[in-house]
Amino acid sequence: MTETVVYAAREIITMNPSRPVASHVAVRDGRILGVGSLAELAGWGDHRLDTRFADKILMPGLVEGHSHVMEGTFWSYAYCGYFDRMDPNGKIWPGAKTMAAALDRLADAEAALADPTQPLTAWSLDPIYYDNVRCTRADLDAISPSRPIGVLHASGHIMNVNSRALELAGMLRAGVNHPGIPLGADGLPTGELKGPEAMAPVSPHVGFDRDALAADEPGLRRFARLCVRQGVTTAADLASMLPDAAVEMMTRVTGEADFPARIVSLRRLHGIAPEEIVARALALRARSTERLRLGIIKIVADGSIQGFSARLRWPGYYNGAPNGLWYVTPEQLAETFERALAAGVQIHIHTNGDQATELVLDTMAASLAKVPAPDHRFTLQHCQLADRAQFRRMAALGMCVNLFANHHYYWGDEHRRLTVGPERAERMNACASALDYGVPMAIHSDAPVTPLGPLFTAWCAVNRLTASGHLQGAEERIGIADSLHAITLGAAHTLKLDGEIGSIEVGKRADFAILEADPRTVAPGELKDIAVWGTVQGGRVFSAAEI
Repeated sequence: MTETVVYAAREIITMNPSRPVASHVAVRDGRILGVGSLAELAGWGDHRLDTRFADKILMPGLVEGHSHVMEGTFWSYAYCGYFDRMDPNGKIWPGAKTMAAALDRLADAEAALADPTQPLTAWSLDPIYYDNVRCTRADLDAISPSRPIGVLHASGHIMNVNSRALELAGMLRAGVNHPGIPLGADGLPTGELKGPEAMAPVSPHVGFDRDALAADEPGLRRFARLCVRQGVTTAADLASMLPDAAVEMMTRVTGEADFPARIVSLRRLHGIAPEEIVARALALRARSTERLRLGIIKIVADGSIQGFSARLRWPGYYNGAPNGLWYVTPEQLAETFERALAAGVQIHIHTNGDQATELVLDTMAASLAKVPAPDHRFTLQHCQLADRAQFRRMAALGMCVNLFANHHYYWGDEHRRLTVGPERAERMNACASALDYGVPMAIHSDAPVTPLGPLFTAWCAVNRLTASGHLQGAEERIGIADSLHAITLGAAHTLKLDGEIGSIEVGKRADFAILEADPRTVAPGELKDIAVWGTVQGGRVFSAAEI
C-alpha cells in the first residue's frame, strides 16, 4: 500500500495565493496530496507524521532557470576565479585577487599533473578584475611550453590558451583572420579566443570539448550535490549539444532512486541547420522522463558584456572597445523561430547586449506575424541591457525574460567603470521594469559563470549591490515577495513547468526547499545568508550535510 507522509513545519510558504501559508503538507507517490493543518490532512486517511522539519521553513523547491550542468565537471579542473567559491563538497576555494595569483594557481595545478601529455584545464579567469590586463599565450607558455593549456573565462565566452594548444589546433600561424582571434605584434594569435567559432578548434585539446562535457557522469552527480546545498530541485542545463551518448547517460543517472534533482536540458543551435534542430528537439522531447526534461532549443545571439563580445546599440562600449560578436545570422534566427513556432517547440535566446535583444524582438515580431502561436513562452536569457521600450515589446509579443541579477554583484563595478558606463549600468537586469510591463520573469546564476544559489540571486535582485557595496539602480530593485516568485513559479513558467512545480499545492510534485529561516521576514540584506538544510525532491528527502 502506498504510504502517505505528512510533514510538519514551522511554516510552509506555498506560493499559492489561495492558501499562502500552512503548517503541514501531505505527500503521496512523490506528489502533494494536500496542504493545510494536520486536522485537515487527516481526512486523507492513514498517514505517517514526520516532524524532522518542525522547526524549519518549507517553500517550493527552488528553480534555477539558467545554469549549466558542466559546473560539476569544472570542479575537476583548476579554479582560478577572483571570488571565493564553494565546491560540491562544501569546501571554500579562495579567489585569486591578481593576475599573478591566478597564474600561480595555474602553475601549482600544472606541477600536480603526473602525465606530461595531459592538458592543464582551468576555469573562471576574468581579466576585467585585473584592470583588464589580458592573459597571453606567453604567460601560459611560461607555465608549460609543451603541455596544452586552456583557461576558460568566467563568462564562458572567451578562452586563453598557450602556444602548444594553438599548435595542436593548427592555429599557431600567421594570416589568421577572424574577429574573435586577436593577433600580436608578431602576427600570430595572442592566445585569447573569443566566441564559439574561435574556441571550437582548440577546445578538444584543452579539456573543453562540449560533447565530452555533456557526457561526464561524475560532473552530473557533482552538480546535483550543489543543487541540494542550495535548495534547488529543478535546474535548467541551458545549452548542451545533447549527443545520444549524453542523453543515454543523463537518462540513466537522473533515473536513479537517489538522484536529487530534475534537469531541464536544452539543445543548442550550433553545427546544425534550423530544420534539423527543430526535428531533433521533437525527438528529444519524446525521450523526456520525470527527472530529465528535453525538447527545448537554446540560441546564443551574442557574447559577453564584460568580455566586450556582446552586441551593444549606439553609443557602444564606454571605454571605446569595438562592438562585439554575432553568434547567429538573422536568417538563421528567423528560420529557426518560424519552424519552432509551427512545431510547438520552445526557444530560449541568449542576448546580453541591447542590440542583440533588438534583433530578437524584430525577428520574433515578424515570425509571429507569419506563424501565430499562443503561449509560446520564448524566453530572453540574460537580456541585461534591455530598456523599458524593449520590455514593452516583450510583453506585447508574449515573451518571457530571465534576467542575470547576479551581475550587479560580480561585475557591477566594472560595468559602471569600463563596459557600459554609469547610466546604462543603473538599468542593467531591470527586474522592476520587467514586472511593470507584465513580462513573466525569472532570475538566474548562469552557473558556472556565477555560483549556483537562488537565494543569493534573489538577494541581488532585492538589493542591487555591487561587490564594492555600491547601490546600482535603486529604482530597479524588487521586493522579497517578487524575488521569491522569480526563483520558484517565475522560473517554472519560463520552462513551461508551472503546472508541475514552483508552488506547494495539491497535485504538484513534492519538491521543497528546507530553510533555517523565513525569507519573508529577514532583513533584505540577510536574504543571501539563509542556511539551506536540504531539499525534498519528488517526495525524497536529501540533506545538504549528508549528500
